[in-house]
Amino acid sequence: MKALMPIADREMERDQTDAYFQSLQLLERLHRLMLDLVKDEFERVGKCDLTPVQGLLLYHLGEAEVSAGELRSRGMYQGSNVSYNLKKLVTMGYVHHERSDQDRRAIRVRLTPEGQEMRAVIRQLFARHAEALSMGGVLDDPPLDRVNRQWQRVERYWTEQIRYIY
Repeated sequence: MKALMPIADREMERDQTDAYFQSLQLLERLHRLMLDLVKDEFERVGKCDLTPVQGLLLYHLGEAEVSAGELRSRGMYQGSNVSYNLKKLVTMGYVHHERSDQDRRAIRVRLTPEGQEMRAVIRQLFARHAEALSMGGVLDDPPLDRVNRQWQRVERYWTEQIRYIY
């Protein structure tokens, strides 16, 4: 079928495939850099007991009380074990946990005051970065809301691909 496609169309398809692969690599690098930024911020404020992934768990937990499964679906915890990290956060005093009244198998988690403090540190870090990037015009072309909508469409596509495999 591709052999019958005009050369210009095949080149455009190849360019889009290459751009897609480049985007995937960039997303992976950005995520790793974000983890490094969180780690550096923890070192700056003297909180070396937390890993960047644990910090992101605190950040995504926010003001809510949720289950571990809900928390897992909120963020990217590349290669990490959410249950293990939650257990560590409970032990370190950043997260409180208790069994659900409705389903005794489910455990609900929420931030302790210490966890809220560390979440605020991460939130301030992200706010500083957003302000600096905005002032530098980095978030203007294309506007970040358009970029986010595009990535949400990619996320929806990937989710559908996973769902319909079985």
